[in-house]
Order: sequence, then structure tokens, then C-alpha cells
Amino acid sequence: MYQKILVPLDGSELAECVLPHVQSIAKGCAVPTVVLVRAVEPFHTISTGEYVFTEADIKRIDTESKAAASKYLEQVAAQLKKDGINAKTEILTGRAADSIAKYAAKSDADLIVIATHGRSGVSKWVWGSVADRLLRSACVPVLMVRAPGCVAGI
Repeated sequence: MYQKILVPLDGSELAECVLPHVQSIAKGCAVPTVVLVRAVEPFHTISTGEYVFTEADIKRIDTESKAAASKYLEQVAAQLKKDGINAKTEILTGRAADSIAKYAAKSDADLIVIATHGRSGVSKWVWGSVADRLLRSACVPVLMVRAPGCVAGI
């Protein structure tokens, strides 16, 4: 049924709570490919007059951000590969929900597995939710995994 599972990660333990689910689905459904993705937003500056970032500074910061994201994803992929899962990595550029939804469509992903805090009400409005935006914008099924310790009604 599933040929490619997309797993957005942001480097947090919360995001990684999906990994046991991904492993179970990948093994149980004999999924050929699991793609770990991380979206890196381009560096934006607000001029305060005290320090001005040059184009070289901005390029260096963006390059370092992508390199750190790539290193992180490769480490997670190595753990999955030890477990017999064909894990690949992909660094995306742009706002997380938008870039993940676009990548899912163009890469023919069958399923997106993402963690969620499970916030609602004002806290969701204040903090926003990549998982919620992705659920509403992706054209493939999205499995949202609640973070450990989630309390109903919060």
C-alpha cells in the first residue's frame, strides 16, 4: 500500500516520537522508502542600525543551517538503516508546512507521519502548528502522532 513515507523532523525529541510508528509501518507494510525531511527557512534580517548583515553573512548562515540539518537527518537515517529501513534524507527550503506539502506532492509520497503537541484554542493560535497547516494543505494522507505526555483538552 505505501511505497514512500515522508517524515518531517525539526531536530526535537517531540518530532522524533514518530520514529517508532514509522518503523512499525515501514516494516509491517514493507515500505520501500522512508524520506526524512527538514525544512530550513532562509535567514531574514531586521535592520537595527547596530549591525548590518552582508550578503556573504546571510549566505554563510543559510549554508550552516542546511549543513546542520543535513547532519542531523543523516544521523536519524543511520539509526533507521540499522533497523533495516531504507531511509533517505532531503533538506527543503522555505516555510515548513508549505515546503513539505509541495515536496510530498512532487515526490509521490503516499503518507506523511508527523508529531503534534496536540494544542488547541489560544495556545495553538499563538504558537501555530506546522502539523495542523500540513494536514490542511497536503494532498496525501497525514498521520499525526501525539507527543508523549499529551493531556486531553489542553
